[in-house]
Amino acid sequence: MTDEPFLRPMRSALFVPGDKPRALEKTPGLGADVLMLDLEDAVAPQNKTAARAAAHEAIAAFRQSGALAVLRIAEPDSPDLDADLACAVTARPDAVLVAKVNHPDQLTAIRGRLTEAGIEPALWAMVESPRAILNLDAFATRGSALGLTALVAGTNDLAEQLRLPETARRSGCELHLARLVLAARAGGMAALDGVYNAYQDADGFRAEARAGRALGFDGKTLIHPSQVAPANTAFGPDEAEIEWARKVIAAFEDPANAGKGAVPVEGRMVEAMHLKQARAVLAAAATMKD
Repeated sequence: MTDEPFLRPMRSALFVPGDKPRALEKTPGLGADVLMLDLEDAVAPQNKTAARAAAHEAIAAFRQSGALAVLRIAEPDSPDLDADLACAVTARPDAVLVAKVNHPDQLTAIRGRLTEAGIEPALWAMVESPRAILNLDAFATRGSALGLTALVAGTNDLAEQLRLPETARRSGCELHLARLVLAARAGGMAALDGVYNAYQDADGFRAEARAGRALGFDGKTLIHPSQVAPANTAFGPDEAEIEWARKVIAAFEDPANAGKGAVPVEGRMVEAMHLKQARAVLAAAATMKD
């Protein structure tokens, strides 16, 4: 299994319904880091066969655009799983996103079937139930053996199952989202925030995206093309971060600081860990230019 899906930027991860030909045609030019062909919730049952038939060409177009190409399939116990896995074998995405995963053990058979079919995509798991939140430690400890490289927050389902009021759907999930990020980091995985449903509310989206980045998410899942650009901005380093990173690197490269474990930068003491972070910021800035 390749490490590439984990190493690449994931600021914007756009769900694209597999049964919408016009959307599939336009999506590759939107500038999203991740394009996720959806065979699950966004596709009506009577349209799933058509969505699967379009998957191979769509995944190829996603990849050609430079995006990470992901296929979202049915939950582990769904009667649609067999057909979705067969679709994944044909489409050969970079990653397979499995819906409604409550425990990493549910991924064992899926991994085995993909391997037997001769493909080794990364696995991503949708974490969208109280049971999944309670099992986050297991995701962190067992994910590597399964080739699990990302945890994706399913905030709509989680909020519904927690019986959160409409006015507190985000705030009521934040504690659990922080745990998801913690588990992802402990397991060496990426973490993607949930969707923002009010796609015409640009200010609300930007605020939630900034809040997601503050929790440590790598990016945000999206339901509308208009959300791609603001997600890329929210989860990419801004000018102030880039400038600070340059100053940190310059301080360590100053011959006067040779051999020092900590050096001053504008009244702050920075150490080797800050140098590592600074280099990561500049590397991210170089790869995330739209």
